[in-house]
Amino acid sequence: MTEREVAITAFLDTHGWSDATQTHLAGDASNRRYRRLRDGDRLAILMDANPDLGEDVRPFCTMARHLSAHGLSAPHIHAEDDALGLLLIEDLGNDLFASMTKVDPTRERALYLAATDTLIALHAAPLPEAPDYGFETMTTLAGLAHDWYLFGATGTKDDTAKARVQETLADAFATLPVVQPVLVLRDYHAENLLWLPDRDAPANVGLLDFQDAGIGHPAYDLMSLARDARRDVDPATTSAMIAHYARSTQTDPDDFTRACAAVSAQRNLRILGVFARLSLHYGKAHYVDLIPRTWANLMIDLAHPAFGALRQAVVDTLPAPSPQILTVLKSKCGTIPTR
Repeated sequence: MTEREVAITAFLDTHGWSDATQTHLAGDASNRRYRRLRDGDRLAILMDANPDLGEDVRPFCTMARHLSAHGLSAPHIHAEDDALGLLLIEDLGNDLFASMTKVDPTRERALYLAATDTLIALHAAPLPEAPDYGFETMTTLAGLAHDWYLFGATGTKDDTAKARVQETLADAFATLPVVQPVLVLRDYHAENLLWLPDRDAPANVGLLDFQDAGIGHPAYDLMSLARDARRDVDPATTSAMIAHYARSTQTDPDDFTRACAAVSAQRNLRILGVFARLSLHYGKAHYVDLIPRTWANLMIDLAHPAFGALRQAVVDTLPAPSPQILTVLKSKCGTIPTR
């Protein structure tokens, strides 16, 4: 038994779960690992977020308590050990939006509108202390597309091209109306949302993976769900979400649609870089398979007539993910230990 397993066993024993059966669950892009615990009728999830691997459970705990305090369904924290990076949290079940819509695509719009209502409630709540995720930060992070995707595809760096896209993105952001910032969870998508029909709205949507939350634009999480890198979303569902949010918050629909395109473009630029880095640096080649959809989403965002200059800057400086480029990215999997 490894030293880590000894620590986990002791943690479970301390909190009364030593007799539980354990089932490993699918992880995410981080170094966190999850196990479902079952002890008779009791269920819980063990989050293993090893600090030696750069993980920290404290932001998750802080945000979970904030969300729960304002009527939203973040997992309840049963026990925690910050130093070891171990949490026992509420098991919210198996009904992920991704699974439910795969089985029955006709449920997509109702589920996604429920998730939109959850965002409306979240945005009406007081702001917690959280990192900045405003336009300046977003513009900087868009540079990951050139730092990792372009570099991985071509083997060269182009800081001039990167600066051009960042400057044009900043110009696009500058045209948007000023709005009140909100809490953005940043990973608000179908694999992190659970359907909880026995709870009243807005708590009928279970929330996962929000430890990287920050303070940013109201359109961000909505488009994280609507422009999902992992699954295709019906354009009619996206339009319904945007219209419902704008109507419910008394926001000008044209202004909000434009903002949705701008923040989603930034998100997809960042994700191009993140997915390339996950393969090149962290050895997770399967993330390369998500790059074509990410690029397609980016092109949809940049089709908005207000952002022609940004679209031109992107297509001039970033290659579309051809099969050859995807092969190159996978061939370099895990070969770039530092940058």
